[in-house]
Amino acid sequence: QVQLVESGGGLVQAGGSLRLSCAASGGTTTTYNMAWFRQAPGTEREFVAGIRWSTTTTYYGDSVQGRFTISRDNAKNTVYLQMNSLKPDDTAVYYCAAVYRTSSMTTAHYDYWGQGTQVTVSS
Repeated sequence: QVQLVESGGGLVQAGGSLRLSCAASGGTTTTYNMAWFRQAPGTEREFVAGIRWSTTTTYYGDSVQGRFTISRDNAKNTVYLQMNSLKPDDTAVYYCAAVYRTSSMTTAHYDYWGQGTQVTVSS
């Protein structure tokens, strides 16, 4: 079993920055591919960013490319999402997710999910 706990969400003005953290525990957490998703009211869940455990290859959704950065600290079993130049349409609940193995991180059925952290960007 793997447990994921997100933190770092909050209220920020447009143009500001936030750093989200996802602390993983249980199982062989360092062998999991990790990702961030988000979901705003009335919308489908959207892939934001992902990172492979083996190569640290990163992936980003088009809407956040160039503004967000995903990173991983294996010693701390923690994945981060640095969010810069935030926009009001970045407002959503952000979820951390883990998948053991997949060929496509954007379409995979993730094995574990956190409960989410709210990010609100004011104009």
